[in-house]
Amino acid sequence: MEPVFSSEEYQDRLERLTAGLKARKLDAILLFAQESMYWLTGFDTFGFVFFQCLVVTADGRMALLTRSADLRQARLTSNIADIRIWVDRGQSDPSRDLKELMSDFDLLGARVGVEYDTHGMTGRVANQIESQLQTFCQLEDASYLVSQLRLIKSPAEIAYIERAAALCDDALDAALPLSVAGGSEADILAAMHAAVYSGGGDPPANDFIIGSGEAALLCRSKTGRRRLDQDDQLTLEWAGVYRHYHVAAMRTLLTGKPSDRHNELYRACHECIEAIEEILRPGNNFGSVFDRHAEVMDAFSLSRHRLNACGYSLGARFAPSWMEHQMFHTGNMQAIAPGMSLFVHMIIMDSDTGTAMTLGRTYLTTENAPRPLSRHPLSMIHR
Repeated sequence: MEPVFSSEEYQDRLERLTAGLKARKLDAILLFAQESMYWLTGFDTFGFVFFQCLVVTADGRMALLTRSADLRQARLTSNIADIRIWVDRGQSDPSRDLKELMSDFDLLGARVGVEYDTHGMTGRVANQIESQLQTFCQLEDASYLVSQLRLIKSPAEIAYIERAAALCDDALDAALPLSVAGGSEADILAAMHAAVYSGGGDPPANDFIIGSGEAALLCRSKTGRRRLDQDDQLTLEWAGVYRHYHVAAMRTLLTGKPSDRHNELYRACHECIEAIEEILRPGNNFGSVFDRHAEVMDAFSLSRHRLNACGYSLGARFAPSWMEHQMFHTGNMQAIAPGMSLFVHMIIMDSDTGTAMTLGRTYLTTENAPRPLSRHPLSMIHR
């Protein structure tokens, strides 16, 4: 099986991580985030829903503790040589196996970082490892150490992101002919997923959002599908996914003639995203992006109808969310740098009139102006 990245790239990532550990005076880190394991080693699974931990020391040693079901998965997809299995049994506590592994790595009395803020770390797992290791070593929160390293993408990652962008556009192309009066949400959703899969893509880390009528004002997926009316609104948020790298987009499509309120909200979205493009570049931070969003929206008297965030960083992610931890919200001082993949979304949900309007796409940051990762224009779509 071909590795996702070259051995040289994986080695560079390991060196960056070990340098980060040494800078924080950590002797090791316990990785529970699946995207961290994937980025560092290529290990690809959904078995992280059970106890699974990759131990990485400051001198570059690694060992994976996982279940037997993921043994061959790790051998086939990753470069991890040391794979250890904890056994499923009644009242099993894999943190004991983790302690033994760490003892083999001479980590008694060490300072060890832990990825707490991840879907692979449940409260039960946190309690187990803290109870097991409290007299063995000193634990501290290192949830974002690898996540920060992943913010700026390598040329190899950008190549996958560009492929994901093409699949994102293909999904919209598949949806457009079906997004007409009488069209089925189920058929639209199926066509979008088919476009991604037939293009060699992967499942998204969270559901595509699809909602029409009053459900067009929702920012999350829900069960149940309907057909579009003659004059209807359809909100879509989806992503092209390739090698787990996501490129997201968001649009509200209209059947029939746009209402005056739809036109007004679209103008606000379009003006806002154009204003953000002017500052989505080095020298600014994530908080300043949101502040510009709020400034434009509030000038349209839309403060009650906008959200408190307007996008986030994207990359290789696993269920249940394709969002990375860095978001565009007020006060976020994360600096914008070249090589970031950033999703910007304008979302206006006017519950007073039952009117929805969204506009969003993913950008690759450069030394200057951001590069949109879509061939589609930002014009209003009505059928």
